[in-house]
Amino acid sequence: MTESANVIPFVMEDGRPEEGSRGPSGFPFAEAKRMAEALVFASAAPVSSKALAERLPDGVDIAAVMEELRRDYARRGVNLVRVEDSWAFRTAGDLAFLLSRDAVQQKKLSRAALEMLAVIAYHQPVTRAEIEEIRGVETSKGTLDLLLETGWVKIRGRRRAPGRPVTYGTTTEFLDHFGLEELRDLPGMDELKGAGLLSPRMPSNFSMPQPPADSDTLAPDEDALTDIDLEELGLLTPRVEGD
Repeated sequence: MTESANVIPFVMEDGRPEEGSRGPSGFPFAEAKRMAEALVFASAAPVSSKALAERLPDGVDIAAVMEELRRDYARRGVNLVRVEDSWAFRTAGDLAFLLSRDAVQQKKLSRAALEMLAVIAYHQPVTRAEIEEIRGVETSKGTLDLLLETGWVKIRGRRRAPGRPVTYGTTTEFLDHFGLEELRDLPGMDELKGAGLLSPRMPSNFSMPQPPADSDTLAPDEDALTDIDLEELGLLTPRVEGD
């Protein structure tokens, strides 16, 4: 067998790669795990699969590597968790109480802010006017700004409608904070009723909107933000002539 020949990895009965096996690229699977583990451990924010693929050798099966790492950490004090298409290490949920004394007390969101966050999470992409229509009250710019400052809400794009209003959606940080892998993990109507957050006597025609698959894919009636939009919204520093 030549060095350039494809190496077929051995797989154990439970579907996990055998220790010492190599992926289709010929790169040792165990070493790819070590490298991915180091990259995620060193990052303060969740690391995307794309970023991992850029740093790891070509041909490494990122999904297989990360799922194997997640299994390795499943019963440890620190777990590897997936947040949309990103990965992060987090304290095991049942041990969170050990850190509660040292946790920084965070300012609680107002009821209006929580309502607005829920509307954005379930109805995204959504405009300010649509938020007001759903809530039935005028939306305070200060409350919306506060949600943007938390990092849980972002400006997604512009609606293809008169005035081209900006659209809002949630971020990866939102999913990470609330322990969700993806938007489709948001609690459904039965779960919300069980938690006492919805009245059991809701109208028979009441239904919960289905969140999108992810928070980055633009809707058919939504345009991406241009550099001009970003400058107008204060999300991009204006270029100085001569830069």
